[in-house]
Amino acid sequence: MTTVKKNLGIWMDHSNAHLMEFTTDPIETKIVSSKFTHEERENSLGKSENVMHNKEQHHQAEYFKTLAEVIKDYEKVILFGPTDAKVELFNVLKTDHRFAKTKIEVKQSDKMTENQKHAFVREYFSKS
Repeated sequence: MTTVKKNLGIWMDHSNAHLMEFTTDPIETKIVSSKFTHEERENSLGKSENVMHNKEQHHQAEYFKTLAEVIKDYEKVILFGPTDAKVELFNVLKTDHRFAKTKIEVKQSDKMTENQKHAFVREYFSKS
């Protein structure tokens, strides 16, 4: 049985997710990347738009599945970032019964430096 950790902040877009566990300082960041790269998009688009969308959806599903595997070990999660990726991930998670007891919140944010992301996570979980 894995131990449930407390709090996780994830700054994400469609390419990368920066996972920051809120424990004691310093906060460490682990990065999970989508396998759908810009080069792959260009390559697929050359074949057909349909092929590109299928590939993109497949990689997006894998990316979200990888993140879900990490998130399942936490009690509270804040998803933040500049794109809709966080909302898309949130929608996937809320249909999965494994996350019924996980408190997940979504917040809009801009592109941030590493220090800004850490400060955001620290401030968010210090209030809750």
